[in-house]
Amino acid sequence: MEKASASVGHFPATSGVYLMRSGDDTVLYVGKAKSLRNRVRSYFNRDRDAKTTVLMKKVDRIEYVVCRKEYEALLLENNLIKEHRPRYNINLKDGKTYPVIRITNEEYPRVFRTRHIVDDGSEYFGPFPNVYRLDQYIELIDRLFPLRKCRKAIRKREHPCLYYHIGRCAAVCAGKTSHEEYSERVDGIRRLLSGDTDALIARLEADMSDASARLEFERAATLRDTIESIRTSHEEQHVVDFDPEIRDYIGWYERDGLASVTLLHLRAGKLLGTENYHLDVYAPPDEYVAQFAAQYYQSAASAPEKLIIGLACEQIDEIAPPLARLIAEQTGRSVEVLFPETSRDASIVQLAEENARRDYDKRIRERGNTAGLEELQKVLALAALPLRIEGFDIAHVEGTHPVASLVTFVNGRPEPSEYRRYHMRTLDGRVDDFAAMREVVARRYTKVVNDGLPAPDLILIDGGKGQVSAAVAMLTALELDIAVVGLAKREEEIFLPGRSDSIRLPEGSEPLRVLQAVRDEAHRFATTFRASLQSGDLTTSELLSVPGIGPKRSRRILERFESLSAIAGADAELIAAEASIPLETARAVRDAATDAVDGASNGR
Repeated sequence: MEKASASVGHFPATSGVYLMRSGDDTVLYVGKAKSLRNRVRSYFNRDRDAKTTVLMKKVDRIEYVVCRKEYEALLLENNLIKEHRPRYNINLKDGKTYPVIRITNEEYPRVFRTRHIVDDGSEYFGPFPNVYRLDQYIELIDRLFPLRKCRKAIRKREHPCLYYHIGRCAAVCAGKTSHEEYSERVDGIRRLLSGDTDALIARLEADMSDASARLEFERAATLRDTIESIRTSHEEQHVVDFDPEIRDYIGWYERDGLASVTLLHLRAGKLLGTENYHLDVYAPPDEYVAQFAAQYYQSAASAPEKLIIGLACEQIDEIAPPLARLIAEQTGRSVEVLFPETSRDASIVQLAEENARRDYDKRIRERGNTAGLEELQKVLALAALPLRIEGFDIAHVEGTHPVASLVTFVNGRPEPSEYRRYHMRTLDGRVDDFAAMREVVARRYTKVVNDGLPAPDLILIDGGKGQVSAAVAMLTALELDIAVVGLAKREEEIFLPGRSDSIRLPEGSEPLRVLQAVRDEAHRFATTFRASLQSGDLTTSELLSVPGIGPKRSRRILERFESLSAIAGADAELIAAEASIPLETARAVRDAATDAVDGASNGR
């Protein structure tokens, strides 16, 4: 491999990996190309989309690594994405982790649902985006093929547990089920989960006939009900063929730099699962689809025998060998990556593409004020559509004891469940809007970083240059790259970091309405908080701000002490006894109540 940094004209026409870096050396994007020169040159075309334009404004230089083989390039690209986690590459960790069904690798295996893959020889079936269907399978398995219920090592018992008596446990601990019979049940579960229900039903029908011939009518009726349950579990299948191979299909729909990717799982000719992923894309489909597949199968429960992707034949010829090798190394299973050559495969890829288009349309509809958000993105030159906006406002109780509010808007609509309010801890009661903004931004986004919470696409500050600068300083200290904008009330001026002049939008314009809605809601929420402090009211949220106090404990305290003054005047020992909390926590509750009472009194 050859590594270099060069101007576009000096990029080689060979295959390799390119890295886009910002001025502070942060890796913004990693991509792979058959021709580095052609791919990188495309980013400088005049007809590039708005998202790519925003990305390129942040790029200081582009490095490249020449690779001898396609597999080498794909592997390097995948490793660099995992190492640097570039902001503009797709990140499937932000999506859902769908549950799977696990058959443990034990002498007497257990079956249960899980979201965690353990590499210990266990078998996994799924994933199941439809959790209701997964629960149906678990319930069916529990009734048709009852296994052991105990999680620990099997200990010999004289009498079986209650689960055995209701037909939900094999009771191997009490010798009620032989190892051979137990293994047959596990094999039946494998057939059911693999979609091989025809063979399973045929075997059960033969057993039912034998039971009837032996006049065992109760067992025959049970087998009849079992067969009906299995058939019913597959009634919702809409894609059926007769190919026993394990196949996955990838289709997508893309517009304006946004893509929905759909993954269909076919097992024994039946559609067992559909997954949809949302991506922001900055490269052609052959690049981001390969990235998607490489990332998806490195954490998947298993790989298919065939992966059919709706790319052109020549594109598949390029990415298939390295992608197949990478998936095999990640999953330990050989996979063929194919173009949809047959009419059957083409029709299923078309189904995936139709699902992706519908998912894209649904995603756009759920955004709320899409037009306003898209226009706001253009006006502020944001890297991403501001689907999640968090707004801050600072208030104080008649000149003392500043407080802060945080409101969250998703898809242009408020999300009250994610609102937060803050007592300032570092100001000792004095009013300093800039210091208050630094504190609340530091507290909020330290928690976002530490707890892995979703970061906003845009932060709105109720204020001007000073408040915006205070917020940006804290985000920089936390090494977070989040867009910040200030909206001043008097003239509705918009302030951006690093700009001395403000922006004014036409009154009534959609992007201004979006900002005003967030700013006004943050102000309303802060004002409500301030009013509650002035009136001396005590709410659950104030108690929840004390470390160690959760919803149950806060309700317990509120039931015993009816006012803020009552808590402030109570002994810590009494609070601890009445609320069943540690003495240290009780002291913190009393101190918080005392501070709030003093603040309200001083405000008056």
